[in-house]
This record gives sequence, structure tokens and C-alpha cells, in this order.
Amino acid sequence: MTFRSTPEDLALHGVRVLGFPTASRVAARYRLAVDTVTEALLDFEARGWVRNLTFVDSSGWSLSDAGRIENERRLAEELDRAGVRDAVVRAHAEFVPLNRRFGVACTDWQVRPTRLDPMAFNDHTDWRWDERVLKTLTSVEASFRQLCAGLADRLARFDGYADRYSTALRKVNMGQRAWVDAHDRDSCHILWIQFHEDLLATLGIPRGSDM
Repeated sequence: MTFRSTPEDLALHGVRVLGFPTASRVAARYRLAVDTVTEALLDFEARGWVRNLTFVDSSGWSLSDAGRIENERRLAEELDRAGVRDAVVRAHAEFVPLNRRFGVACTDWQVRPTRLDPMAFNDHTDWRWDERVLKTLTSVEASFRQLCAGLADRLARFDGYADRYSTALRKVNMGQRAWVDAHDRDSCHILWIQFHEDLLATLGIPRGSDM
């Protein structure tokens, strides 16, 4: 049976995975009531685990160091209660080579070396270069979907990543190329980063140590 996280745990975890989200964004991601998420975040704020910040015209929640520790403690308890630690470890091992392929593709989408500048910005005028990148983004879709499905069968909070990736990729293939890596939407790159962060947090692995 799929293990379902408590709304409180999802509220705290959502702040980490989504990165500076509003309560409504966390609620939408995990299909929770906004009031439930807001109440949990206010309680966590009183405990020093999260803080609400405002920058110019945007505001959102972020984890404190204590909040990251608490988040990982709760996720570790989940793994033990659900009895799925080994399965998640295996999923992470399968993800690592897939992540390398995806990472190279995203770098190539942003950078196209020239004879004079190995870090030249990709101006997307080279159709063949960009098509090679898009083929990679498409080629990892099936493996990513299978990986997500296996995880979602064990931990319900992993559900949704594959469908959102496929939706973004479909928009890319329709010519809306901003859906490759734009930061203001659920682009392919943003979803991939969120999934990776979810895995790292779940297993307590420091970012950058699994490259």
C-alpha cells in the first residue's frame, strides 16, 4: 500500500522542494487545503523552522537550518514506517546516470561553445544543436516516468512529477521553448530540480555529493 505523508509533513517538505513557495502553491502541489498548509506553516514559524520573506513584489516561505534538520528527521521516520528505504535508495541509484544525461542537455541548452568562447551563451540560432538537446529531454522521459511511478507506489508524495514533466515537454515540442528551463513555471528543468531535491531530502544526501 502507498504510504501517505501527513498534511503537516507535506507543508514543511513542500517549502524545501518547491523553493520559496506561497502556502497556496504548496497546497496545490499536494492537493491540500490552503488553510491547512497556512496553519501548519504558522506553527512551524513559531518553532523557528520556517520564515516568511518578502523581496520587492514577491513573498514566500523558506526553511531555516533547523527546519531542514526537522524535515529530514521526519522523512527518515517516514522511510522506516513505510519500510521503503531500500527501494528509495535503489531509485536514487537509477536516477544518478539519468540525471547526468539531463544535466548535460540543460547545460547545452544554455551554453553553445564557439572557437573563441567555450562558455558562449546559446542564442538558439543553431537548429541542429537545439534539436539534439530536445531529443535528450524526450529520451529521458520514459525512464523518468518509470522511476517516478515506482516511487509513487511506495510514497504518494512522489506522484505528479512525471505528468508535469510530460506536460512541460509537450509544450516545448509545440514550440514554447521557455518550458525547457524557465524559472517562472513548472518547466522541465524546474521539475527535475524539485524531484532531485525530493530524493536528496528523503535520503538525507547533501546536494552535489551524488553527481
